[in-house]
Amino acid sequence: MEQPDSLRSFDRSERVSPCKRLARRARASSLGAVNRTDRLVAIVMYLQGRRVVRAEELAAHFETSVRTIYRDVAALSEAGVAIAGEAGVGYSLVKGYHLPPVMFSTEEAMALFVGGEMVRHFTDASVAAPMNTALAKIRSVLPVDRQDDVDRLAQGMAVEGSWRMPSTIDQRVLLPIQRAIVSRRVLRMTYRVRARDEDTKRDVEPLGVTFYGGAWYLVAWCRLREDFRHFKLERVRQLELLEDRFKPRPGFSLAKHIDENNARMETFPATVWFSEVVLERARRESYGGLGIERPARGGVEAEMRTFSYPWLARWIVSLGGEAEVIAPASLRAEVRAQAKRVLARHS
Repeated sequence: MEQPDSLRSFDRSERVSPCKRLARRARASSLGAVNRTDRLVAIVMYLQGRRVVRAEELAAHFETSVRTIYRDVAALSEAGVAIAGEAGVGYSLVKGYHLPPVMFSTEEAMALFVGGEMVRHFTDASVAAPMNTALAKIRSVLPVDRQDDVDRLAQGMAVEGSWRMPSTIDQRVLLPIQRAIVSRRVLRMTYRVRARDEDTKRDVEPLGVTFYGGAWYLVAWCRLREDFRHFKLERVRQLELLEDRFKPRPGFSLAKHIDENNARMETFPATVWFSEVVLERARRESYGGLGIERPARGGVEAEMRTFSYPWLARWIVSLGGEAEVIAPASLRAEVRAQAKRVLARHS
């Protein structure tokens, strides 16, 4: 299903399944025939993924009446779909009946690719290897032009570090940006600048999407600032995909840009002890890893580097008594201050 070029508001709490999206599109359409066709296909997809489904469950999922479900199932049976139904039990597809393979849209392929990248970076090899195989199979059935889109998206996406997974990935923000990257179209957006706590309007040339520090960022050439900028996706307020197209920037590589950007950022040393209880979590959540580790007191002392002592102090406090700052003294003081604020909050 095509995403609209203009994105005006984001309800981050809403997550809609593919079957329900088909049903909603059906209700939104002005053509009754298309309405029903979309819902009928969605019902078969829903049944194909389950053993037995009650009419009430279908009605709730597709946000329609039970009577409408009865009519839809009757229509599917008349059309030759092998549906078995038993009063008081529910509906199921007759064993051996399947829909023919469904072609992925560009947006669906992009969403699967993003999921594959996250799995590759945030899980172990036992999960990452099967995901790579599955993505290769999906890629093989895509038309050539969509394979080219996925290739261009792969060049414009980078997942850095191993800090933490994001709580949400809003595809209504991410997918239009991906479309802009593969088609080289200018994005017009309203962006919340945290330092000034105000919105600013920008026209940008999207060059890539990257994930680091637990958040998604758009890497783009900002026409207002005439320089490269990273825009945090959760601060995007409005987004519009323009018809204006831009030329590729000669020699630009997203991976090289990220490496150069990281090299310019100042980091600070810290020595922290972690108990065995939280060691794996610390390795997983620490951006860039724990550095040099030495066994100590039933755990390890790690020589770390951080972009921010205040942030590192908050993270260490979250580990409770299972972590201790050895050095520097200023970081120990910051941890004490953070802990006092927590204690005051709970007094």
